[in-house]
Amino acid sequence: MKLVELLLGQPLATEDEKAERIGAAKGIPIFGLDALSSAAYGPEAALTILIPLGIAGAAYIVPISLSIIILLGIVYFSYRQTIMAYPQGGGSYTVASENLGEWAGLLAAASLMVDYVLTAAVGISAGVGALVSAVPSLQKYTLPICLGILVVLTLVNLRGVQETGAIFLVPTYLFISCMSIAIVIGLVKALAAGGHPIPVAALPKVRGAPEAVSAWLLLRAFSSGCTAMTGVEAVSNGVMAFREPAAREARKALTIIIGILGLMLAGIAFLARAYSIAATPPGEQGYESVLSQLIRAVAGPGVFYWVSIGSILVVLALSANTAFADFPRLSRAIAQNGFLPHSLTLRGRRLVFSQGVYALAVLAGGLLILFGGITDRLIPLYAVGAFMAFTLSQAGMVMHWKKAGGPGAGKNMFVNGLGATATAATTGVVLIAKFTEGAWITMLLIPGLILLMRSVKRHYVQVAQQIHADKPINAKDLAPPLVVLPLETWNIVSEKALRFAWTISPDIRAVHVECEEETDSLCQQWGEFVETPARHAGLPIPPLVILKSPYRFVIRPIVDYVLNLEKENPERQIAVLVPQLVENHWYYALLHNNRSRVLKALLLLRGDQRITLVNIPWHLAD
Repeated sequence: MKLVELLLGQPLATEDEKAERIGAAKGIPIFGLDALSSAAYGPEAALTILIPLGIAGAAYIVPISLSIIILLGIVYFSYRQTIMAYPQGGGSYTVASENLGEWAGLLAAASLMVDYVLTAAVGISAGVGALVSAVPSLQKYTLPICLGILVVLTLVNLRGVQETGAIFLVPTYLFISCMSIAIVIGLVKALAAGGHPIPVAALPKVRGAPEAVSAWLLLRAFSSGCTAMTGVEAVSNGVMAFREPAAREARKALTIIIGILGLMLAGIAFLARAYSIAATPPGEQGYESVLSQLIRAVAGPGVFYWVSIGSILVVLALSANTAFADFPRLSRAIAQNGFLPHSLTLRGRRLVFSQGVYALAVLAGGLLILFGGITDRLIPLYAVGAFMAFTLSQAGMVMHWKKAGGPGAGKNMFVNGLGATATAATTGVVLIAKFTEGAWITMLLIPGLILLMRSVKRHYVQVAQQIHADKPINAKDLAPPLVVLPLETWNIVSEKALRFAWTISPDIRAVHVECEEETDSLCQQWGEFVETPARHAGLPIPPLVILKSPYRFVIRPIVDYVLNLEKENPERQIAVLVPQLVENHWYYALLHNNRSRVLKALLLLRGDQRITLVNIPWHLAD
């Protein structure tokens, strides 16, 4: 327990929930890290596609980034409307479910779940990619470093929203400061040099002869660059995490996040063209990230470079926190409607939905292992889910304003309609451009998740129908149960179990599986230790039933006996009392046979409503 408290902190009371809410300043690192850090891998993802163009590829990053920034602005205004309309948290799932129906809601939910898992995996792998760029000797340790960061993030998020925001505050604002300084220095030098500045440090040489540009290549670059927009919906999903007035604080945080992201994307694109920065092949020898090249070109490989690279590494790795902040909240909303396990609705010791945190950690870890922790291998799966969720959210808001009516409804419908149209078109572009590179996997995962969620809902409906009670309790024909008490030997645990059995029923069967010496000893003791004291006390004497087991099975004969007893007594309840040692340390369990657990499991699987299992624990002393 001391270790748990050290790692996760002291438990928080339910009434502390309001104190855990945050303002816009902490909301930026918690809900904005994914969006802000995508400036590090969004432009690089686009430039990676443009590698075949050589140095000429840098010229196309400006129009591509401008298109993305315009789309970002449209989505921003749309989500401002969503926050005001759904101050309780208007994520795509909630908006689509309430306005477009169950299927649309599940499509949004599945899309977002896939997107959040990828957000966690891509953020961590991009952060490690930045580290490997600066320290190439660490390249062979890419995957272990990724998994180590994932474990740290999981533990941090289990400590609660307030502590998470406080921990991430410094690296987030350090990253923003470093990027702002680098961009300003680069712009000043570029303008002073007439748009053609000389890099302070030599940049990697571009390999091979450049190919001819094509519309298809530019379309693919745009679709890869759109990964810079992932995470924009995070604030609208987590409105309830902000202090009152929650909607105003959330909109303030969203405005700051989008403003900073837009400026960074524009600055990186301009400097990449000015300094003729091209992407290097990810995962290969000599790889260097675009931001690493840009900062070296602007300021050289000095102290500022290392501070900037360190901040990029930390923020990219921590950007997965956006998924950790939103995935559990999304899972909770879906689970409340019965489409995911109900355990996802429960708050943990620090008022976070800990089951959702664990689920995300496992899924993201699996992806990192599957793809070796390489960002470029994960990028093709990315953005499809995010843009599909964008589209459904904005389309749902159009229907919301149509039903709500009132002054300003027409303007709001136009804003959200424009957002829905733009993101739907982008979804199509991303899907087509990235389909053969891995987006087809996402398109299989999303329908698979929808079917899984519907099957969970179907199960809960069936269970509810089977256990539903709509009439008063039946208080007639009550009788003590027929008690079965499995015994291995006569000891103090057996005594406790038999004493309890006498309190609930006069009809008791002590059952023992024949085991040579143990059986002889128990039979000899039964008369002296049980029959005689019971006769003197006027209690019913339980018969000792010896079960033959020629093949030395112990559990199966007892299970068969109980099931046969149930058939022979169709009007009786059968109570099976299971004596069980409770060890004071978990590792002592390895020293005992643990047959009681197996017996209970088999009876639960093979029995029916007339069989009741009762634990008779005996706690061992230190």
